[in-house]
Amino acid sequence: MENWRILWQLYVAFFRIGGLTFGGGLAMLPMLKYELVEKKKWLTEDALLDCYAIGQCTPGIIAVNTATFVGYRKRGVAGGIIATLGMVTPSLVIITLVAACLENFMDNVWLQHALMGVRGIVCALMLNTVINLARKSLTDAFTCVICGIVLAICLFTKLPTILIVVVSAVIGILSERIGKRRKGDET
Repeated sequence: MENWRILWQLYVAFFRIGGLTFGGGLAMLPMLKYELVEKKKWLTEDALLDCYAIGQCTPGIIAVNTATFVGYRKRGVAGGIIATLGMVTPSLVIITLVAACLENFMDNVWLQHALMGVRGIVCALMLNTVINLARKSLTDAFTCVICGIVLAICLFTKLPTILIVVVSAVIGILSERIGKRRKGDET
């Protein structure tokens, strides 16, 4: 019975996140933090950022990938499936309703202004998330340098994102190993 209760809680939590988050992956991070770290206490903030990073690095929609991974961590395969269903259900309902009604309202001035306001809010939420991620992730000179280099590469080249992520991960792993060797040599 306890397992069903947790699965239901997973569905409801991700249904809420999926239904109240506009703007994609970055915009949902504050909601994920509130629901999963502060309210439910299912994850630590660092564990959430790890789940989010994995969701971002895997193919597909970040929100769905993150929900699947968090659900899997909480209750295995069933948890992954239920959390994913919770995340996509609001979108399916909203898209179905919008598609049915959109033709009638496309030229509506009120709708256009409402969407303009939502875009502004999404930009503010995304900027807030980027600032919070930077505070947590840019902890030393090395991570700041990597961030700057990767930002420049993204802005000024057309290199595939996956290549940038893989190379950055390899650099991080090598840096950690070199750091451990140096500490071992010092003792």
